[in-house]
Amino acid sequence: MAANRMLLQVRDIHAGYDKLEILHGVSLDVGLGELICIIGPNGSGKSTTLKTITGFLCPKSGHIAFDGKEILGLDCDEILKLGLAYVPQGRIVFPQMTVMENLELGAYIVKSSAKIKEMLDRVCALFPILAERRHQKGGTLSGGEQQMLGIGRALMSEPRMILLDEPSLGLSPKFVTLIYEKLREMQQQGETMLVVEQNAVKALSVADRGYVLELGRNRFTGAGQELLSDPEVKRLYLGG
Repeated sequence: MAANRMLLQVRDIHAGYDKLEILHGVSLDVGLGELICIIGPNGSGKSTTLKTITGFLCPKSGHIAFDGKEILGLDCDEILKLGLAYVPQGRIVFPQMTVMENLELGAYIVKSSAKIKEMLDRVCALFPILAERRHQKGGTLSGGEQQMLGIGRALMSEPRMILLDEPSLGLSPKFVTLIYEKLREMQQQGETMLVVEQNAVKALSVADRGYVLELGRNRFTGAGQELLSDPEVKRLYLGG
């Protein structure tokens, strides 16, 4: 899907933890309606990039613009209210709350009860299993179902863009396929997404474009299918 305009622009970000710098000048763009992936080996800075964009980490330098507005230095809550939703790694749901309570919590910044109902209907149509299990506690769901709940909860804030960190981590092949089918369906419905993924082949196969990070730096950039067929990318990152 061609992008109408750039929704997210990340420029020359340097960030890390305390004195340990992980990102050494990472840059990327996400256009409206695009599904973009970030791949790379462990320790390359993929998750750190998402945490920096969403305000969980404050970068030492660089610029992050969301729909033309500088968001570097804003708190997580302020960034969420601008329309940037984050699905963290590890299927983080509230285990003692029901599926419905988890979803409703995702809409805490939405003021209109009619809009909340509209988003609930949309999430339940996208993930019918969540509708079936609406009264079940989140902690009793399978790993794949919890991942769907995490994505559904992010959708409840009616975001303009969703960032997903390792959505296939620890899932069975059946659920990996299902999750990526749902991401494509979400894109067809107009969602813009930035996905960090260890499963590079799966991510690149659905992505409009991909960024390959290595040791906190941009190594390769290109269309998803181009990176999949690039001999150097195959040799270094795709096991072939």
